[in-house]
Formats: sequence, structure tokens, C-alpha cells
Amino acid sequence: MSKRLYIGNINFKCTEEDLKELFSQAGTVVSTKLIADEAGRLRGFGFVEMEVDADADKAISMFNGKNFMDRTLVVNEARPRAEGAGPGRKKEGPPRRRF
Repeated sequence: MSKRLYIGNINFKCTEEDLKELFSQAGTVVSTKLIADEAGRLRGFGFVEMEVDADADKAISMFNGKNFMDRTLVVNEARPRAEGAGPGRKKEGPPRRRF
């Protein structure tokens, strides 16, 4: 079973291929995803999915706190996405007033 990792403090010049190359040192990478805003600017974090749980654990121990592209990476197991989270969701409560 695969395991998804959260990668934080990523250099804004990093590519998904750079992440794949780095995390391949720990095992087989299923996918990589860098998160960007609506304008396409990277937000400095992303996700890597490792094929085997043991490889994901190895990647955490190898890369958490490691300097990569002049930034100290934060690597841990990704938490499940909250129900209803994400773009386009409607906030509950009274409507906002526009003046």
C-alpha cells in the first residue's frame, strides 16, 4: 500500500521532477505534486506518494530537516484531507455585506 508524504519549505524553483529524483533515493515514487496558487506561483509545499510504506518511513528519516536547494525540508506523513476542504467550498454563516 502506498503512503502520501507532506513536504514543506520547498524552494520555489523546485520542480516535481527534482522532488521525484530526491525521493527516489528512498524507494519507488508513485507521484509528486507541488501546490500552486491561482496565478500558478508555487506555495512552498507539496506531496510525494511512495509505493511502499517502509520506503515512506525511510524518506521521512532521510529528508526531514535536510537542506535541499538552500531550504531545510519538512517531511512527514500527510494527514487526510478534511471533509469539504478545498477550493470552491462555501463558508457557513450569514452572507457578507458588501458596501
